[in-house]
Amino acid sequence: MTVTDDSTEEHGHHLPAVEDWPKGFGEASWWPFITAIGGAGFYIGAALFILGRGAEPMVGPTIGPAVFIASVLVFLTGLYGWVYHAFVKHFWSRDTHEAGSNALRWGMISFLGSEIATFGAGFVYYFFIRTGTWPPTGAEIPDLVGSLVLVNTALLVASSITLHWAHIELRKNNRSRFIAGLGATLLLGAVFIGGQVLEYYEFIVHDNFTFTGGVFNSAFFGLTGLHGLHVTMGAVLIGIIFVRSLYGQYSPERHVSVSTVSMYWHFVDAVWIFLVVVLYVGAEMKF
Repeated sequence: MTVTDDSTEEHGHHLPAVEDWPKGFGEASWWPFITAIGGAGFYIGAALFILGRGAEPMVGPTIGPAVFIASVLVFLTGLYGWVYHAFVKHFWSRDTHEAGSNALRWGMISFLGSEIATFGAGFVYYFFIRTGTWPPTGAEIPDLVGSLVLVNTALLVASSITLHWAHIELRKNNRSRFIAGLGATLLLGAVFIGGQVLEYYEFIVHDNFTFTGGVFNSAFFGLTGLHGLHVTMGAVLIGIIFVRSLYGQYSPERHVSVSTVSMYWHFVDAVWIFLVVVLYVGAEMKF
């Protein structure tokens, strides 16, 4: 990744890294590496959480959650530094050319490829248990396809439409509609996340459908939780774009970060539709 010169503070803004950070690495940046460490910590924290449960836990019960929370902080710090270092300084300098835009788009495509592999592993686990005895022995699967999941699906689809519309309006140099579209997308995404939290509450409290209730429970909460985490990260990225749009940092010629975040958000939307069809509807089908 090409790192811009952060040795100066323009317009009174302080950047999280300086030129040649860390020293001796030229234009190389450690922010992607820090972000990757935080992402890896999610899985380590989840594993430690599992090891801390049961009659004879191998680690303390609070170690897993602590590692997970610390990893979230590291991940968000790395993501902030990465975006700030690579994009924001460039826009504050008011350069008219977006250097490396194609590389950044291809980088997002490569990242989405790795995300397909991540979700694919979870779906393989679900397909494995789905092709066996159904429902699994001792499992009590609640009514998954209710009004809440349908409303959530409609909200997420609508958010993709509003984001696409905002991007089109930006290319038309209609700044007010661009900001309105981003705001609507951010609001719809936040409501979706709230709806998923409400769904978890209904399942766990009212239906006694818990994380540790069986193999299907693990698949359901694992896949929907992973997707919820991605929606949350996408909402954070859209929030950053929204704030930057208020400062007038985008134009019809300068919108690479809007393009890459849009790709990510549409991917998350597509995964959710596939997840609803396969996991929610598929779990209730008898065959």
